[in-house]
Amino acid sequence: MSAPEVRVIGITGIPLIQSGDDLARIILEAAEAQGTPVETGDVIVVTQRVVSKAEGRVVPLDTFTPSPFALAWSRRWDKDPRVTEAVLLESQRVVRQVRGVFITQTHHGFICANSGVDASNVGGHDLVCLLPVDPDASCRGIRDTARARGAEVGVVMTDTFGRPWRDGHTNVAIGVAGLQPMRSYVGLPDMDGRELRVTTICVADELAGAAELVMGKLDGVPAAIVRGFPYIPGEGSASELVRPIDMDLFL
Repeated sequence: MSAPEVRVIGITGIPLIQSGDDLARIILEAAEAQGTPVETGDVIVVTQRVVSKAEGRVVPLDTFTPSPFALAWSRRWDKDPRVTEAVLLESQRVVRQVRGVFITQTHHGFICANSGVDASNVGGHDLVCLLPVDPDASCRGIRDTARARGAEVGVVMTDTFGRPWRDGHTNVAIGVAGLQPMRSYVGLPDMDGRELRVTTICVADELAGAAELVMGKLDGVPAAIVRGFPYIPGEGSASELVRPIDMDLFL
């Protein structure tokens, strides 16, 4: 039995992305230019921020007209009311309001701080970055471009989320294509012969976290290749990662 091994390769040389850029082509050509062309079996991991830029989801703050609630809440917590309004518009419900932070459920179903709205690394002041409208579709576009060039790959889009029971942040998957995002061990025997009943691993999140080790937050590396991971091909969706409300033990 050979030793298991997975390689994570940051894709450098990607320029600052602008609205309308062909992001998939840029990623694939950058990977080739650095001598690590994308191969069949790879997983391409890409940050939400660069996808949002390519899809025109970085917008001026003046796009948002604050409601009376946004104005009052922002005064209380010393926030920009335009950002507050953006957070509310990007949510389908507010889960919690805690010390100036909204915990919301986005229109995609993700539960996170401030609906994923962020003003960092957006290319200027008075701009705000919103999550892509359909992250899975964005991933499928990258997958299809790689396929047209002869490489059958999986794709994972990442964003940085906090966690309710642990300090610090980590990258998680908010979009997938070409792979099954979960791997279930339910019904299989453990090493002692006991049948596993609940163990299901979110491999999409694990891929997102592994890729962040070479991408970083400030290093200008918005994409990576994970090579050697034996993912299960399929038409997965990030919606599979969202726990149904009736299964939430902490509401």
